[in-house]
Amino acid sequence: MTSRRWVRRSLRNLSADLKKRDHRAFPNTVRRLLRKQHISLRSNIKRLAGPPHPDREIQFQHIAHQRQAFAQRGLPVLSIDAKKKELIGNFKNPGRSGRQKAESVNTYDFIHDAQCRATPYGIYDTRANRGHVRVGVSADTAAFAVDALANWWRRHGQASYPRAKRLLLLSDGGGSNGCRPRLWKTSLQQWCDRSGLSITVCHYPTGASKWNPVEHRLFSAISLNWAAVPLRTLGTMLACLRGTTTQNGLRVTAQLNDRTYATKVKVTDQEMKSLNLHRQDTCPQWNYTIRPRSSASRPRAP
Repeated sequence: MTSRRWVRRSLRNLSADLKKRDHRAFPNTVRRLLRKQHISLRSNIKRLAGPPHPDREIQFQHIAHQRQAFAQRGLPVLSIDAKKKELIGNFKNPGRSGRQKAESVNTYDFIHDAQCRATPYGIYDTRANRGHVRVGVSADTAAFAVDALANWWRRHGQASYPRAKRLLLLSDGGGSNGCRPRLWKTSLQQWCDRSGLSITVCHYPTGASKWNPVEHRLFSAISLNWAAVPLRTLGTMLACLRGTTTQNGLRVTAQLNDRTYATKVKVTDQEMKSLNLHRQDTCPQWNYTIRPRSSASRPRAP
């Protein structure tokens, strides 16, 4: 195999090669002949998620069973995740919108030109078709994620589900609310102790985050709503979030969280042992329930 195999073959180059073989064909003719063979310029498609986990199908069936069981009891089912971080400033936002003149934005997306970097953390109530987004300006940590959940419960959850003592969380397998971070579990335990809720968590397998309802029910609608709108201020971002609607009745609320969260927080083995965490028989690494601790079993604050 020669290196010529890896040279990009343009229409002009193909026409020249044909001419060397006594076949006169102008570039437009070459294009027409290629189209008859269904050959045209095509980009790569991100379609392959890598080798599937052996328990992938079992986990999907378990999630479907859990969602049905909680829904039948009238309990909340929440799909959660953090959306892509956004630079707040005069920067380009992908997409197109109808207007007489295009918006002028910065040529480069330098972070030092930004007001801040915002993290929208989304909570999608699958039963009520309602979204709540907590916009943070600090690090995307597990404590930030649990604070967003607690904020949703105070503002919406208690009123929508006044008798609920349990809720189901559908989460990705990685990130701040992943199945491995210890801080995620300890933060959930602290919220359980304060609220008295029992929280069941089901994580989607690796490479299956696109099946998480928050991705295609909430985040996709948000991206369409603020397409081509420069997020110059946090107020603009919040307005776009609150203005997100769909034909199937989606409504979104949004709130700013200006609290600063520490990073690289270490959770000791002793703190993990103090958790009231119960792993389920099916895929225990992905499925578990955290229940409130009695006052006697809670560790004392230093």
